[in-house]
Amino acid sequence: MPVGLGIKKHKEINCKVCLTGQHRQMLDQVMDAFSVGADYDLNIMKDRQTLTTITTSVMEGLEPILIEEKPDVVLVHGDTTTSYAAALAAFYQQIPVGHVEPGLRTGDIYSPFPEEMNRLLTDRISTYYFAPTQMNEKNLADEGITENVVVTGNTVIDAFKYTVKDNYEFKDNSLNSVDFTNRRIITLTAHRRVNMGEPLRNICNAVKRMANEYPDVVFIYPVHLNPAVRDVVFGILSNIDNVLLIDPVDVLDMHKLLARSYMVMTDSDGLQEEAPHFGKPVLVLRTETERPEAVEAGTVKVIGVEEDAIYQEAKMLLDEVECYQKMAKAVNPYGDGHASERIVQELSNIVI
Repeated sequence: MPVGLGIKKHKEINCKVCLTGQHRQMLDQVMDAFSVGADYDLNIMKDRQTLTTITTSVMEGLEPILIEEKPDVVLVHGDTTTSYAAALAAFYQQIPVGHVEPGLRTGDIYSPFPEEMNRLLTDRISTYYFAPTQMNEKNLADEGITENVVVTGNTVIDAFKYTVKDNYEFKDNSLNSVDFTNRRIITLTAHRRVNMGEPLRNICNAVKRMANEYPDVVFIYPVHLNPAVRDVVFGILSNIDNVLLIDPVDVLDMHKLLARSYMVMTDSDGLQEEAPHFGKPVLVLRTETERPEAVEAGTVKVIGVEEDAIYQEAKMLLDEVECYQKMAKAVNPYGDGHASERIVQELSNIVI
C-alpha cells in the first residue's frame, strides 16, 4: 500500500489500482486502513477456491482491463498466486511487469507452496525488479537477472509511518481487554498451505502445552478465515483461558499488536520483517525461510513444525533472558522506511 499511495501522489503518473478480491474481508481491512480506493475490483472470491480457479479468474478478469488501459508497466507485489497470474496476464499483452519484492528464495519449489514457484515465475516474466535486500539482488544475479534491478529496502517498513500511532485503541474490542502491561503476550499466526494438516496440529498442540505451563502468558492468535485452518485451530485451542482466538485483524491492529507483544511465532512472510522493527524475536514455524537476512541478523529463528521443537524453542525465550535479549536487540536488515520513494522514483524514470 505505501507504494500505491506514493504513486497516487505523483501527478505525472496515471496510476490505476486493480484488486482481485481473493480474500475479501482481509483485503477490505487493508484498503480501509490506508484509505486507498480501487479503480477495478475483480471480486474473484469463492468458497473453497483453488489455486487453479484463482489463477484463471485473475487472468480472465485482467485481460479486458489491460487491453483497455494499455499501461506502460504493470506492478505486482510479492509471491501470491494473484501476483503471478497478473504478471502472466500482462505478459500475454506484451506489457512490461515491475516486481516489488523479487529475489526471495528458499530453494525448494514446494516450500512454501505455491509461493516459491510463484516468485520464480514472476521474476522470469518481469522486466523491472525492486529488491528489498542485497541478498535478493544476488539471488536474481545468480539466475542471470542483472538488468533493471534496484535495491530499495522493503515497503513493509514504510507502512509503519501510516499504521503506528500514539494512544491507539484496537478496533478489535477483545484486544482492548488484554492486559499488555502485566502479562507477556505472544502473537501467533499459522496458515500456510505447507502447514496444513499435521504441522498445524503440532503447532497448536505445542501452544496448548505452553499455555498450560505459563498461565501468565497470553497467546493471541488471529485465525485465518480458511476453514481448513479454523477447524484445526478451534478444535485444539478453544476454551483455554490464556489463548485468545480472534478473526484476522487489519494492518493497524496487527502492527499495534506486534509493538506490544513479547515475541512472535509465525509461518508468515511479512511478520518476519515487521516484528523485528519493534524489537520482537520471531520464531518461524516452518522448515525454511526465504528471508535468511533476518536469520543472519539474529532477529529470526527457524524452528520447524515438530511439537517438541516448537515447545522447547518458545520455552527458552520465555525462561532465558539472555537468549531473549540477544534476539530482541538485533538489527532489522530490511531498510530505512524509504523503499516506496525509491520505487516511485524508478517508475517515474520508466514511464515519464
